[in-house]
Amino acid sequence: MSTHNFQPTHYHTTIGSHDPVLRISDGDTVVTATVDAFGKDASNTEVTTRGNPQTGPFYVEGAEPGDTLVVQLDRITPSREIGYTGSVVAPNVVDPWYVRELPERELAEWRVDNECATATLIKPETKLGNLVIPLSPMLGCFGVAPPRGQAISTATSAEHGGNMDYRGFAAGVTVYFPVFAPGALLHVGDGHATQGDGEIVGTGIEISMEVQFTVRLIKGKQIRWPRGEDAEHIFAVGNARPLDQAVQHATTEMLRWLKEDYGLDATSASLLLGQCVEYDLGNIFDPAYTMVCKLPKALLRFSH
Repeated sequence: MSTHNFQPTHYHTTIGSHDPVLRISDGDTVVTATVDAFGKDASNTEVTTRGNPQTGPFYVEGAEPGDTLVVQLDRITPSREIGYTGSVVAPNVVDPWYVRELPERELAEWRVDNECATATLIKPETKLGNLVIPLSPMLGCFGVAPPRGQAISTATSAEHGGNMDYRGFAAGVTVYFPVFAPGALLHVGDGHATQGDGEIVGTGIEISMEVQFTVRLIKGKQIRWPRGEDAEHIFAVGNARPLDQAVQHATTEMLRWLKEDYGLDATSASLLLGQCVEYDLGNIFDPAYTMVCKLPKALLRFSH
């Protein structure tokens, strides 16, 4: 098990079978940097094309289609003081008749303070006064190379992950991806200092990040959609449009998980989910929406 310090020199705005920037092994840790969604680095300089540029991909030795890549998010830390957000909600999250009342979109600017773990609105001037909110750093877009040699835009998401914008992808979380290509080819990027559910203004607080992650490999374990767990929950992620299809993918993946790893039959899993499931909304701004199906871990002790 090794720790690799990797400083990127180029980025990708698609997730695909690009040439790997670094080869790593099961159990290795990577410390690296990401630019923000606008291609700006830690000095707030635009160094690459905007559109959720990705650091990577990282080739995991031994990873093959049909395996599961485990990504432990060890640390996600904003690497500069200034972040940016949209200022107006997306037209698709309000009634059609209300769209004409929405103002013109502009970028809002925030001062990010890691020591105090806060973000303060700098501009525009609003009726919110001196708005200060807590930080909750996360990765908005990350994933593995999709199947059949595809290169999928970082504007959207699918089975491989991608632009899910789920605020639960924070430090301390373990994420599971299906492997579709040799080496898995992990990409990471699109850091947000914080973000509300749905990313309804089209952004979180977009900012460059220092990221540390550790990979593990589960050979022969085939999942269909991204999964994850934190201290309190396990969760499955569905990415699709319309939203009900994303719900279907996430719920089906959770049912498969409960059956395969926790020994429940369909009736038992349905009864448990029926009264105890929690759903979190990821992205509802981009071409594919994200829904997360969650279950408290405390309930799973009774299933073994």
